Amino acid sequence: MNDESTVYGYIKNNNADTEQQSYLQSSTNRQMLKTLPSLDNCALITQELFSIPRSKSDTVGVSSQLVHFGRVYNGVEYEWGLWIAEFERLLQKMYWSSVVVHLETELSGIHTFTWNSGDESHYPNDTSLNIRCEWQHELGIAPRCG
Repeated sequence: MNDESTVYGYIKNNNADTEQQSYLQSSTNRQMLKTLPSLDNCALITQELFSIPRSKSDTVGVSSQLVHFGRVYNGVEYEWGLWIAEFERLLQKMYWSSVVVHLETELSGIHTFTWNSGDESHYPNDTSLNIRCEWQHELGIAPRCG
């Protein structure tokens, strides 16, 4: 049996009122991602996990920014509490409005974790993080956190 597990998702920020705020927020988020350790460091959350967006949006008229991420791990579900803790430490330092993380494992199926900032955007150093988890399996979706 294969212990590979896949983690992927996105961090979305869409609450900038002006182009200047949008630039500040996206540049802050890019800088935080660039301060992460490299894959060689054996950390769970690394620079290589993320596609670091450019400073300007390629889409005219769209103010939202999306940071994609994904990686195949060897049995990360056994260290999932540590992965979530490291990921939330990163989220606390970033601007975002919603976050989705998918964990796909051979043994326990697909888990979907979501964070939502509510009406306001999450700002760096705001400690409030609201997480929701769903466990999906072949027969449907059952609420469960793990």
